[in-house]
Amino acid sequence: MVQRPVIGITSYVEPANFTVWADMTVALLPYMYVEQVVRAGGQPVVLPPAGEPAQVVGRLDGLVLAGGGDIDPARYGEPPGEHTGYIRKFRDEAEFALIGAALDAGLPYLGICRGLQVLNVALGGSLHQHLPDVVGHTDHAPAPGRFGPLPVTAVPGTRVAKALGTGPVTVPHYHHQAIDRLAPGLTVGATADDGTIEAVELDSAPFAVAVQWHPEAAEDCALFEALVAAC
Repeated sequence: MVQRPVIGITSYVEPANFTVWADMTVALLPYMYVEQVVRAGGQPVVLPPAGEPAQVVGRLDGLVLAGGGDIDPARYGEPPGEHTGYIRKFRDEAEFALIGAALDAGLPYLGICRGLQVLNVALGGSLHQHLPDVVGHTDHAPAPGRFGPLPVTAVPGTRVAKALGTGPVTVPHYHHQAIDRLAPGLTVGATADDGTIEAVELDSAPFAVAVQWHPEAAEDCALFEALVAAC
């Protein structure tokens, strides 16, 4: 039997309705993340933002920090903007501790949407709190719960380019925030046509890649395969 690397995936904690239960607080995650990890050859484990998340790092072979609500802007020295929402401070606390431990351990890391933003802020960067105010359009998040297909172009020589190629690739977007000040140590891995930073890599880590779009909703699993290969 092939031993699959164990990939932890962070999760939401939100009220939800399912089967006979209404307004139940649950740890939840879109199943697309799970499917893509399995498809790439990994064994997914869902990680709720509870207890001492950093303690699990030694038991994982890789980490995916999934999408979610906005980070508390106080973490990069700003008050909340008009459009900033779904802040969950308990999730911030758990995930900032988790990513710190993961980077210290050299654990292969793939950040997705919020996962890119957590990485950038944890290392000293900041965010545009509402991207439409910067780029003048809403194509990165066209409507609630609807992905926007937009092209990104990887920077030659990066891990993102190795996974996706150097030509423009249309990928599913759903984000209203993005990197403003790039954190020290991060390299831009891909951009959108409007100049938005869409991927970053941490040069000092064995494998630490984060993208602003949603590869879990893509037809391919190239980035997940790159993560599993790094494991």
